[in-house]
Amino acid sequence: MSDQPAAMLDIHDLQGWYDESHVLHGISLKVARGEVITLLGRNGAGKTTSLRAIMGILGRTAGSIRFNGAELVGLSPDKIARKGIGYCPEDRGIFSGLTVDENLLLPPVVGKGGMSVAEIHTLFPNLVERRTSFGTKLSGGEQQMLAIGRILRTGASLLLLDEPTEGLAPVIVQQIGVAVRLLKQRGFTILLVEQNFHFASTVADRHYVVEEGKIVDEIANDDLPNQTERLKSYLGV
Repeated sequence: MSDQPAAMLDIHDLQGWYDESHVLHGISLKVARGEVITLLGRNGAGKTTSLRAIMGILGRTAGSIRFNGAELVGLSPDKIARKGIGYCPEDRGIFSGLTVDENLLLPPVVGKGGMSVAEIHTLFPNLVERRTSFGTKLSGGEQQMLAIGRILRTGASLLLLDEPTEGLAPVIVQQIGVAVRLLKQRGFTILLVEQNFHFASTVADRHYVVEEGKIVDEIANDDLPNQTERLKSYLGV
């Protein structure tokens, strides 16, 4: 419909393989500019694989991934990143031999609107007193904040966050939630992989449910209270 915002990210019939294993079986989804969207599903459903496919780091893909109208399938990961997509992997990818501030300054700037180091410190105050600490000295929560902060400085407009709350204490999960809502207010677009749908419900506009490499349902966050049992059946909780 004409009153709906144009999709920043438009994925259609995405197929993906790890070597000979066919793992994505026709993923189709859309993310409008300024939305926070979650991919929900059990372990092994294809959520992380979908993010890897978007970034061009899956072994083989077919179908279409359009970002701001440009096709990404077939591009190298560095070219995809330079189009304005920031990826925060599940393992966080912190460089253990660099300090917090060195990690923040390492990625190149790819677009306008990136946050300064001072702004990142304001978003994640825990990092201020740790700015000269090496990656190996950080707690899991501090590593997660650093991993998110690192892509904010680049000017990426679409953020891919893979399980940002996994294994974190409730107080840190709350801080991550506050940060995601603030980023949405600043106009960032976020595609978020989550196991914790209680957390997802506090930050997202819509939820896609992934099963066996396919999108099997879409639930608006406003409708989540009416769909809790349905969602629990998908997630096995």
